[in-house]
Amino acid sequence: MTTPTFKTFLITGVSSGLGRAFAEGALHAGHRVIGTVRRAADAEAFAALAPDRAHPLVLDVTDFDAIPVAVTAAERQVGIIDVLVNNAGYGHEGVLEESSIDDLHRQFSANVFGPVAMMKAVLPGMRERRRGRIINVTSMGGFITMPGISFYCGSKFALEGISEALGKELASFGIRVTALAPGQFRTDWAGRSMDRTPRTIGDYDAVMDPIRAARHAKSGNQPGDPAKAAQALLALVESANPPVRLFLGDDALDLVEQKLEAMKVELGAWDTLSRSTSFGCDRGATRSA
Repeated sequence: MTTPTFKTFLITGVSSGLGRAFAEGALHAGHRVIGTVRRAADAEAFAALAPDRAHPLVLDVTDFDAIPVAVTAAERQVGIIDVLVNNAGYGHEGVLEESSIDDLHRQFSANVFGPVAMMKAVLPGMRERRRGRIINVTSMGGFITMPGISFYCGSKFALEGISEALGKELASFGIRVTALAPGQFRTDWAGRSMDRTPRTIGDYDAVMDPIRAARHAKSGNQPGDPAKAAQALLALVESANPPVRLFLGDDALDLVEQKLEAMKVELGAWDTLSRSTSFGCDRGATRSA
């Protein structure tokens, strides 16, 4: 019988939501977890989950300069990091025209720049050892879009692209990168954790009012089970050939499949114009029938 190989996980944002579920799942499976939190009280609560294997790390992932020092100290105390799970982040809801550039900067700082800084901190060690797993928690909103969360979708699209390209850079080193894209899970993402821009432009009422009301109503009743997401994460980590991206949830898969079909139709409709721009092309620059 094969002896289980226990790993050291570094999971960002373990105080609540999917991050807490991921950490609890890994701890239950016998792994060690270094979990980032932003408050001392959350650190104490996290450490109590498994006093010998739950190691809180007080760190704000938007404090980019603090990340390399914190990661080095954590590895010195706990051990080398086998798996990085970039989970910390938040959702911003707001019409683009009503939202500020500061809103956009904060969204990308937490959802893109922070994860990149975390990856840069663990990569030298993983590359030297020629092994490691990086899992970037994106969203179905990193592939499909919805009105009213353009900044959020933009940040998750960015992290999806970075993850895919990085995976190609690291493949020869034995390091695997996966974008883990959940649908709607029963967390507080759409509740107190969401940053909402106040409404100011009446022209958007017909679009935004039903969306905002539906999101409030669905908060706490989402179909996804965080504990099952944690089990999917563990299966992903144990896979010898993990996917570039993994969608979680019926809603995510259904919406992604709908978008892929729509993209096929649109590509076909505009095929002639798309192909009309090469040197020597004599196709008419008109839309396909």
